[in-house]
Amino acid sequence: MSQYLLSIDQGTTSSRAILFNLKGEIVATRQQEFPQHYPASGWVEHDPEAIWKTVISTLDDLMTGEKVHPNDVVAAGITNQRETTVVWDRETGECLYNAIVWQDRRTASYCESLKADNLEPWVANRTGLLLDPYFSASKISWILDNVSGARERAERGELAFGTIDTFLLWRLTGGREHRTDASNASRTMLFNIHTQQWDPELLKLFEIPESLLPEVMDSADHFGVITGLESLNGTHIMGVAGDQQAAMVGQTCFESGMAKSTYGTGCFLMLNTGDEALQSQNRLLTTVAYRINGEPTYALEGSIFIAGATIQWLRDGLRLIRDACETEPLAEGTPVDHGVYLVPAFTGLGAPHWDPNARGAILGLTRDTGIKEIVTAGLQSVCYQTKDLQKTMEKDGIRPVTLRVDGGMVVNNWVLQFLADILGARVDRPDMIETTALGAAYLAGLQAGVYSSLDELSKLWHCDRTFEPVMTKDKRDRLYGGWLRAVQKL
Repeated sequence: MSQYLLSIDQGTTSSRAILFNLKGEIVATRQQEFPQHYPASGWVEHDPEAIWKTVISTLDDLMTGEKVHPNDVVAAGITNQRETTVVWDRETGECLYNAIVWQDRRTASYCESLKADNLEPWVANRTGLLLDPYFSASKISWILDNVSGARERAERGELAFGTIDTFLLWRLTGGREHRTDASNASRTMLFNIHTQQWDPELLKLFEIPESLLPEVMDSADHFGVITGLESLNGTHIMGVAGDQQAAMVGQTCFESGMAKSTYGTGCFLMLNTGDEALQSQNRLLTTVAYRINGEPTYALEGSIFIAGATIQWLRDGLRLIRDACETEPLAEGTPVDHGVYLVPAFTGLGAPHWDPNARGAILGLTRDTGIKEIVTAGLQSVCYQTKDLQKTMEKDGIRPVTLRVDGGMVVNNWVLQFLADILGARVDRPDMIETTALGAAYLAGLQAGVYSSLDELSKLWHCDRTFEPVMTKDKRDRLYGGWLRAVQKL
């Protein structure tokens, strides 16, 4: 009898393959990092072949290393870094250009020109998104305009576009399936979140042929069958969701008003708004959280481009630490009001600022400043940016009082206590923090009939630890005020 659910978790800095039992517990995992490419200021690229190799390698290593037969796997799910854009040849499968990563800012001037034409409200009404290089549409346009012959080949129907989920599905099914799910489609800026269809007028605006686009499926659906990979041959892919939406499923935030915040490379706070596509008046995003049985559930989202990547930069760029685990004891030995603010605008600022041209800064340096203050400021920057999102949601009339958190950074107890303090809100960490991969597994299990309903999934969520705010309001306001002044100086 099949006893596992498999999750393919393709992230911004690494690819992972995770095997879950049917209770949602991790049985085994494999992970491989891959190179980041920065060909120009504000440009971020990945080699799609490097991504593909790490995915295949981790899957093979997991299945063979754990001696798991394909028949032991009920179904597989895919979750992925969102917005990252790949265009390939339908006949050969060869990619025309590197994957342009969600963090990439090369199309900032193009987006600004569309804003200057007052098109942002029109785009936002259809997509829930703001005109920003973050999303896929302007990246596709750039590839079509800058790769020799690409536009002509696209017009002839010879090319395919996909976010990473679609690219992996295409490869895993031997080029048979060109599909995505509604959560990923809603991040392209080409998908009308109200009609749940690709929007012809948006395609016209960005000059993108419809033949490029994948078929849009539910998040729990029959996506295809893995072929050509011996260790998983015949395995059905039954769940797909963008990483943040998958984390929302993994956190079982299925009721309107529930919120989760994921701390990975970036940070993403999502609040379930049910069947209402709530339009923010304060530059938050409206997005499809998931679509099941043809019915979309929506969320309000605040996106922070740099969270865990700040710690990666402190480690690899400045070499102030050798491992992320060193940050917690450094912060514990540092007063929270040390006076240093690190604003990690390495690829611009996301919500609520949406400034693609902002660049990072460290402010408040004195002769007394040392490694521990700068590292602590890096950790605090993630919490301050979350506070930005909380304050913005308040302006829209919604305040998440309890936050379910996940992602690699939440193993740091100091960070979560400071987060609770600066938000003035309770923070809950589940006993399973790999909620992105778990969400993809849950969706696959839901489609495969392992789980009968979302209510059944909700009962699998368990809290590991709760962090309650203990900081005074005066101190919270003073620290956050310093952050706001630091951001204003960029």
